[in-house]
Amino acid sequence: MAAAAACGGSSFDRPQFDGAAALRYVETQLAFGPRIPNTEGHRQAGDWILAQLRASADSVEVQEFTHVTMAGDTLRLRNFIGRFRPTLPERVLYVAHWDTRPRADRSANLAAQREPLPGANDGASGVALLLGVADALEREPPAFGVDLVFVDGEDYGDFSDNRDVLLGSRHYAASLDRAALPLFAVVWDMIGDRDLDLYQESYSVAEAPEVVERVWSRAADLGYGRAFRSSVRHTVIDDHVPLQEVGVRAIDVIDFDYGGRDNSYWHTTDDTLDKVSAESLQIVGEVALALLR
Repeated sequence: MAAAAACGGSSFDRPQFDGAAALRYVETQLAFGPRIPNTEGHRQAGDWILAQLRASADSVEVQEFTHVTMAGDTLRLRNFIGRFRPTLPERVLYVAHWDTRPRADRSANLAAQREPLPGANDGASGVALLLGVADALEREPPAFGVDLVFVDGEDYGDFSDNRDVLLGSRHYAASLDRAALPLFAVVWDMIGDRDLDLYQESYSVAEAPEVVERVWSRAADLGYGRAFRSSVRHTVIDDHVPLQEVGVRAIDVIDFDYGGRDNSYWHTTDDTLDKVSAESLQIVGEVALALLR
């Protein structure tokens, strides 16, 4: 990382993000256990996120809502919104999901497919990034408004037919004032992978190419071009899609090669703390803060 910083050619101060602290945020979330809606671990993790936000953000909003699943279950869900400089009209939106998947359905072992997802990278890493950004913005407020949104119910259901998924981002998108949309939005998902490979996502490039360019250019400025690959590899249904549908210039920053090209850790019981690193969180955290300078 020191070598990368030295050759970055940055024309601005290196953002003060704490990757080690972000990794501790990942550990704390895992200690609550799986963060599946309607479970005690989910409630405790949500209360903890809310407490962290209230300690750093200028204002905090909780969006409580319910969702009835295709199976007839009623999920009790919460989105958390931390705002910095809430009175300013020009705003940037960062999003991460905080829930975890009820079933590790891509595990090779059939018995493991019935177990819940630990969610170290898929869930905890994005939350850790946003909390680290909140800590930095508390120390040095941004020049414009910033909203950090922790969405619930992203990973509950079936992505193959788009059922019972992206629940929090859909609820949040529906609440937005169409006349006062953010300048742009970035969804941060699965960004703690030790072997960090962040390719550009195709819906993002199609719907908000200028935002993709902004993010990847900042990464290059910081010397992180090897982690932020300037080519398209994946098409991902994620929380940026409901935002795009209401007119937000939103993109997805996601490492969808989690465990290699076959994505072997994604939605498996192998999504554990040892697969996540402070170094990867540091890289992405610096890029996230550089976008706000």
